[in-house]
Amino acid sequence: MEFAGKRIAVFGLAKSGLATVELLARKGAEVVACDAKPLDQLQGVAEFLREHGARFALQGREAMDGVEMAVLSPGVRPDQEIFDEARHRGVEVTGDVELACRFLRGPVMGITGSNGKTTVTALCGHLLNECGIPVQVGGNIGNQAVASMIETSRDEQWNVLELSSFQTEMFRNTRVHIGLALNVTPDHLDRHHTIEEYAAAKLNMFAGQRPGDHAVLNAENEITRSWAHRVPGRVHWFNAGGREDDGCWLDGSNLMAGDEAWMPVSEVGLRGRHNLENVLAAGCGCALAGAPLDGMRAAVASFPGVEHRIEFVRTLNGVDYFNDSKATNVDATIKALESFGHGLWVILGGKDKDSDYRPLRPLLASRARAALLIGAAAAKIESQIAGAVRIEQCGDLQAAVALARAQASTGDTVLLAPACASFDQFSSYEHRGRVFKDQVRELEG
Repeated sequence: MEFAGKRIAVFGLAKSGLATVELLARKGAEVVACDAKPLDQLQGVAEFLREHGARFALQGREAMDGVEMAVLSPGVRPDQEIFDEARHRGVEVTGDVELACRFLRGPVMGITGSNGKTTVTALCGHLLNECGIPVQVGGNIGNQAVASMIETSRDEQWNVLELSSFQTEMFRNTRVHIGLALNVTPDHLDRHHTIEEYAAAKLNMFAGQRPGDHAVLNAENEITRSWAHRVPGRVHWFNAGGREDDGCWLDGSNLMAGDEAWMPVSEVGLRGRHNLENVLAAGCGCALAGAPLDGMRAAVASFPGVEHRIEFVRTLNGVDYFNDSKATNVDATIKALESFGHGLWVILGGKDKDSDYRPLRPLLASRARAALLIGAAAAKIESQIAGAVRIEQCGDLQAAVALARAQASTGDTVLLAPACASFDQFSSYEHRGRVFKDQVRELEG
């Protein structure tokens, strides 16, 4: 499609939406920038739109008048009636990542999964860079929208993209040369409704692959294992629980690539079994991109980890404080709990995503001294974990930190691992994690 002179609507004016507006303006399109909020509630957006010659419209049918394409940001639900009506009129409705990838130079490594995406994406970028392979990292990680990566993309450079289900559900033709599917566990059911629909959105990442491309799948996850005959690319496995001839696996004391030991477990600085899985996945994907095993071994050892992912904050009076604000679903919180022993003060709660919190009960019962509940989901969480652990209704993060500070003893650990989204009290999980770290650092000994 030629974009010059075409009227195109962009829905959702957060980071990726604004990057899409800028991209389309550069291509000469007549851009209609749309959001559910009025313009005066969108800080800095009015000036941005003026600079790029785009006009604003409130999200609705009027915004679609004369439009030849609608581009949706990840936060915009594609199943709304106005988009169904547009499709019936022949309007192309696509996602911002799918659009941006039309212009992205160089091969794409896509990483999706319910948990571990950010760590594996950052790790893949680190491994390739340390091995001397040109790479840039973006997508659902940090502040680098895919549309913002186009100008810096090069034919010989890898584009490593973290991809959420909100992004991949819109994929139709995007070619992911190497795709990593880390796991699929219940998450975002408030948007996808069922685990089957959620899994289908993740599987879409592979929709544009060709037979010469690669799919790296988790052999231990029932859903990703079932995709072996549903992806067009050649399948490789990562497995922390058993041998794999084509892929990376754990033999107990070493990370293996087929028959070759490439790194001792003792050299992996990241905490928890799930992070061994993440290293195996990243190692398999990056080896396919040309990274040598000895180079990856040194790079893994130097990887500092990801902010807000089991991030050590400080030790105060013998009590350790860890920030895992990125644990926005139950499975992520389970992995966080499994990374520690007894003596946990666990801060749970936030915005519910139609989650079932009962799977937390065994680990809370065996490892936690108390669950400190915050946010909108606190009552639901209490109803589902009651009897497994002492419960304290704290309301907000500051009260939870204060209670833990007053009652935790030497050798205990205070862990923020909410199992919920952050949008009831914070603008993002990053905001929540930063506030937690600030409050912990301000505690007096």
